[in-house]
Order: sequence, then C-alpha cells, then structure tokens
Amino acid sequence: MDGGVCAGFHIFVSIQEIALENRKIIKLFKLTAELLELHDANPFKVRGYANAIAALELVEEPLSVKTQAELESIAGVGKGIAAKIVEINATGSFEELDQMLAATPPGVVEMLSIKGIGPKKVRLIWKELGTETLEELLDACEQDKLSKIKGFGAKTQETVKQALLFTQQNRGKLLYAEAESAAEELLQSIKSVFPDAKVEVAGDVRRRLEIVESLQFVVSTDSPATAHEKLNQLNIVEQDVRKSGPVVWRGQHRVSNLPLEVYFASDDCFANELLKRSASQAHLGQVFAAGKCIMSVIREGNHTSEEDIYASAGMAFIVPELREGTNELQLAMENKLPKLLELSDLKGILHNHSTYSDGAHTLEQMATFCRDMGYQYMGISDHSKTAAYAGGLREGDVLRQQKEIDELNQKLAPFKIFKGIESDILGDGSLDYEEDILKTFDFIVASIHSNLNMDEQKATARLITAIENPYTTMLGHPTGRLLLRREGYPINHKMVIDACAANNVIIEINANPWRLDLDWRHVQYALEKGVMISINPDAHHTSGYDDMKYGVLVGRKGGLTKEMTFNAKSAEEVEKYFRERKERIK
Repeated sequence: MDGGVCAGFHIFVSIQEIALENRKIIKLFKLTAELLELHDANPFKVRGYANAIAALELVEEPLSVKTQAELESIAGVGKGIAAKIVEINATGSFEELDQMLAATPPGVVEMLSIKGIGPKKVRLIWKELGTETLEELLDACEQDKLSKIKGFGAKTQETVKQALLFTQQNRGKLLYAEAESAAEELLQSIKSVFPDAKVEVAGDVRRRLEIVESLQFVVSTDSPATAHEKLNQLNIVEQDVRKSGPVVWRGQHRVSNLPLEVYFASDDCFANELLKRSASQAHLGQVFAAGKCIMSVIREGNHTSEEDIYASAGMAFIVPELREGTNELQLAMENKLPKLLELSDLKGILHNHSTYSDGAHTLEQMATFCRDMGYQYMGISDHSKTAAYAGGLREGDVLRQQKEIDELNQKLAPFKIFKGIESDILGDGSLDYEEDILKTFDFIVASIHSNLNMDEQKATARLITAIENPYTTMLGHPTGRLLLRREGYPINHKMVIDACAANNVIIEINANPWRLDLDWRHVQYALEKGVMISINPDAHHTSGYDDMKYGVLVGRKGGLTKEMTFNAKSAEEVEKYFRERKERIK
C-alpha cells in the first residue's frame, strides 16, 4: 500500500465536495429543528427532523443529484423530508424554513448560535424579556435582568454575557476553511473579467491564518481605472468608493460578507505587490542586516518573482504561511528553513470516533474509508465513560470494541486499527478509568471536555497532572477553544509543553476547523523541546478525515516537519512506539 495519501487524492477531493454539499442541506434541517423548538412546536415534529439529520449524516452519496424516490429509499428519510431536499436543491431553501424565519426576528435566530443556551432558553429570553437582538441581550445581562428569569441565574447570565462579547469581537470574520472556499470561488470570478491578467489570492488566506478578517487579491493591469470598472461588473462584489483609491478597489464580498481589497499593479511590479500583501507587517519590517528589511528590498526595484526578492536579500525563499515575523528571516539567511510537512507525508489518522460513542459511522466503516483514502492505519478513540452526553464507553463497551478491533485487524490486514480512547481529564487531572482498563489501550488521548471555566493556574495544573499520568500518550485539543464560538480556557503553554517533553507525551493539532488547537504560535516551542505533534481530525464522520489538510496547514505555519509529526510514521513504527511506551510503564 502507498505510504501517503496521493493514491487516494481524487477520492479525497470528490468526497470532500460531496460532504460539503450534503452538510449545507443538513445545516438547514438543523436550523429548522431549532426554530421548531424555539416556537414550541410539536416535539414529535422536532424529533422527526433530528432522526432525518442522523440518517442524512450517514449518506456518502451527493444528495443534490438524487430523485425524490431515491431520497425516500434512504432509511430514516420519509416522504416529507425527501420533498424538502428536492426543494432545497431547486431553490436553496424550503417553504417551512422560510415561514419560520419570516416569523422570527433575525436577532433571535442569531441567539440560537450562542454557546450554552438552547432554543428553549432563547424562547424565554425572547418572550419574557422582549429581547430581539444580541445588543439588547447584552444590555439585559449588563443590567442583571437575565439572571432574574427562571432557569438562568447569575452564572448563566455571565456565561451568556461572555459569549456575546466574544461574538461581538469576532463579528465579520470567518474560519479559514470557510474563507478558503470563498476566496477560491471569488478568484475564478475575478479571473473571468481579467482573462489575460495575473490574479493571485493574497492576505490572510494566503498566509493560512486560522481566522480570516478580509479577502485580498492582486491583479496585474496597466489600466487601473478600467480594472475598477471590470470588477464592478461582478454582482457578487460591492465597492466602497470612499475607501477605494487609484490602485486599490475596496468594498465587500457579498457571498462571504468579508471586506474585500483588490490591489492593481503592472506586470513589472506584480511580484513586489504580491509579497507586500502576503506577509505580516512584522515580517516586512523586521531588520535582518545593516538597517535592511524586506520592505526596503522591495523598494529597491521591481522583481520578477517573490523568490527573486528573497534572493536579492541574500536569503532562501520563505513560503507565505511562515511570513509572520518570528525567526523565519534568520533561518532563511542561514539557509536553515525547515522542509515543511505535506499532507502526502501522513501515513495514518489518529483520534477518530465511531458509533460506539457519538460518531456517525461504524468502526468498520471508519476504518475501510480511511484505508481507501490511502492511509496505512487508523486510531479509534471514542469518548470515555465520563462523557455520558456523547455515549462514552463503559468498561464493558471498551472490551467489546477491542474484540471487534482484533477481528477487523485480521479482516483488513495489512491495514491496522489501533485501540485508543479519548479519556476525559477530570477536575483533579486524573483519567476516568482504572488502571486495569487503561492498560488495555494502545494509546490514550487525554482531553478536557467539562468544567471549562478555569483560570490559567487551575487549567495548567489540571493538564499537567493528566500529562504526568503514565498512560497518557497524547494531549488532545489543549485549550478546548472553538474558534469564533468559544474562547479556550487560558493555559501556560510553555509549562504544558515542558510537561509533555518531560513525560514523552505527544501533542495533537486538532484539525477540526473550529479548533486548530494546538495553536500554530506554540508549535515552534514544542519542536524546540522535542515534543512530537500529531495531526488529528477528531473525526465523528468519514467526511471529518477531510479536515486533515487544515491541521497540516496549522503545523506548517508553526514550522512543523515530517520528522516531528507522529502520524507521518509508518504503521510498523507507530505500533513499535506504542508497545515500547507501554512496556516502560510496567
């Protein structure tokens, strides 16, 4: 079997596209279920949508091309849901959802996305407080009105307030995964009106930042005035004339609602402009020799390419994701830039969930899908018993799953399934199984999922206690953050990484686009301390494997190499590592 994923890349791309399209449909049904609950509809109707969502999450073929009869044949999808899918495919929505949205203030719909309160509590806020916008809700929190409603209290009020402030701070921003696809579609649109020009994505997207605040492009043209006119032909963009200038078009991308900047440059200046718009200010302004910085090299004259600019500065080419103003210029001067990890370097996928806990697919489905993508192995790490909300495994479930893994390993050989668990880190830092169960696993991902309201000292101590447990193989999503949704608990990253180094514990970069945790800003320190990194998708569905690429991008921003990536090891190397680590515990 091929050691990487190149052989299965065409499968990866097509499955990713299918998953994205299907997710859009599922997202509309999830919103419908929430709105029904918000409007106190018949619980059986809400449950019908929940059942349909669960059924649709298992479908791996595109829903967009199925006939109504084919949709009705899917177990769990009735005639009514099938008709709604057909309607979505035709119009982008369906009548029942449109009617409920029309009957619900937009601000109340926004409240449904606040972490920590569900539709029933949103209904109380709306009906009892008469609050219809996020701004009004924040004001109610600040005036201590929310705590007076039955079922809330001071603690919930403070949680809601912090969630609102976090939302307010992040309004108008997108996750990289969402902005990347928006930028790619817009790139093609811009190319359509500039067919003979050089057009490149720049800015946050080109630097692979986890949160994107604006879209930027560079276009080659000798006639900026005409270029402005051409851009305005696109109905998906709206110009802000006051903010625009002779050589820059500024406005809004109507699809993503992100601010948009398009810079115009002649062919001769294109490389200069592209580099200026694809690097942080710290990178451009950092002095590397005798008062020189990259910006001064750019000003010295036009260059044929970005590579030429760095060569003129006497250094190796620096890829956009590293242009953050840390130590990349010094490394480039010394020709010591790391050879960054590639997606094709990965040989296996660890930290995955199945129907044993809260996953959408069976253990065998997760394994065969992983194998068919070209990987050598998969690690299963369903939720542990404390995570009852996620169907966490009791001791008997663990042994039953491990028996099935033994059978599947015979059936699927040479593909290998490693026996793991995502063990909850309890309040005192202990793991939630006794030693007789812990020792049955090949590896253990230790993660925090509960009691997230901690100060830095408590959170750090809790993590370090778990790291010092001899059965902990890997630290999962270290801060528990959900980008643009929930701030992570504060931790002392250096102390946590030092503990991992001292206890030979791997740290994951959770590749889920909402997490991307360990943050890339701390990867370099982990590497300096000799801590291995594992790119993990935390996949609860076969489509979750697609997220591996986002984990790789985060690793690359932190300077991650193949050599320091745990799941770039072969199945044999991983098996040997797990075995020897367990032997040292005895």
